[in-house]
Amino acid sequence: MLKKFVKAYSKKLSHHTLRFLKWSLVSILTGLFVGAISTLFSFLLKCAGDFREEHDFIILFLPLGGLVTVFLYSFFRYKNDKGTNLVLSTIHAKSEIPFRMAPLIFITTIITHLFGGSAGREGAALQLGGSLGNQLGRWFRFDDADKRVVVLCGMTAAFSAVFGTPMAAVMFSLEVVSVGVMYYAALLPCVFSSLIASYFSSLFGLKEHAFGELVFPRLSFLSAFETILLSGLCALLSILFIVFLHWTGDFFRKYLKNPYIRIFSAGCFIVLFTYLLNTRDYNGAGIEVIARAVNKGEAVPYAFILKMIFTAVTIEAGFRGGEIVPSFFIGATFGCTFGSMIGFSPACCAAIGLIAMFCGVTNCPITSLLISFELFGASGVYYYMIAIAVSYFMSGYYGLYKDQTIVYSKYRTKFLNRRTRQ
Repeated sequence: MLKKFVKAYSKKLSHHTLRFLKWSLVSILTGLFVGAISTLFSFLLKCAGDFREEHDFIILFLPLGGLVTVFLYSFFRYKNDKGTNLVLSTIHAKSEIPFRMAPLIFITTIITHLFGGSAGREGAALQLGGSLGNQLGRWFRFDDADKRVVVLCGMTAAFSAVFGTPMAAVMFSLEVVSVGVMYYAALLPCVFSSLIASYFSSLFGLKEHAFGELVFPRLSFLSAFETILLSGLCALLSILFIVFLHWTGDFFRKYLKNPYIRIFSAGCFIVLFTYLLNTRDYNGAGIEVIARAVNKGEAVPYAFILKMIFTAVTIEAGFRGGEIVPSFFIGATFGCTFGSMIGFSPACCAAIGLIAMFCGVTNCPITSLLISFELFGASGVYYYMIAIAVSYFMSGYYGLYKDQTIVYSKYRTKFLNRRTRQ
């Protein structure tokens, strides 16, 4: 009996070992390949941002940059771009990511940041990593199930290299696709690829965030109530941001049907209002504004409204980039303003607002908790937990990505299997 057990166990152990070796090798190669390209991407985006800050006039060329973006997508016959939604759809096995998506998103996102469009970089990183991961799956000749795991590895590696949060990068890729279901089959390869890509990026001194570790006050009934109130407002703000994004897109497609006219007009709008406001705070990702809110507790009271407008016009007109860092901006500046009004630490409220807003737009509570640790330290863990729980509950079934699936209800132990609301 013991002999049979040892024989059967040895056979299973050998099978698991081979799988471990297979996915270890694949994740290492993915981490190196995607990490290298994503590191280059992050470096060029930094150079583009630095160049724009040193040469203020370059924002005048944003409308022309938009025309180049539309031309490139048209030239490569990639007119129906679904962005990050296409990556999620691929993991759901409903579509396929074309390899040409990688160079297109690489070049056009740099154009957006160089000329001052209001967008982040993480959405582009997810698309870049997903496209590269899908191509690696083809080169490895994997079946559809294994190819989807490599796509998740690519997303994780790119997010980790570009944003500098390896723990959150792993969980985001596993969590964002289907709310209520985790893709644990990809846990091991995603962890390895994330750490390798993050290390690769750190070798070149690239670190996206610039936030110091925050010291939160001891949690009291009053501070808990204020956190609940702020988180609930951020949840409502996340819904408003999502609805406004898609309303802007519908408006553009209805009244400016020609993509060249649409993006040129949007570029002119951004340039005009940048000069009217006499500030560059709303161009690019806005990391400096977020850092100012979190580190110093300083924010313009209406900054979150302007960032919503600038981002919606930029992204929905056809410029390339992401919506997550702009959501950080909106949450941090709103939280900072809220804290200043009620007399609670504006810096701490900025961090709480950022995390609550991120959770509200992505429906990723575990990722939100991990990213709060990586960005701000662990002293505010009780505040983070309250903010995430309230925002996740109050944000309903809205989400940035229409191909994100709500598998299980947020409010009942009930199977839903529906897409997020827009």
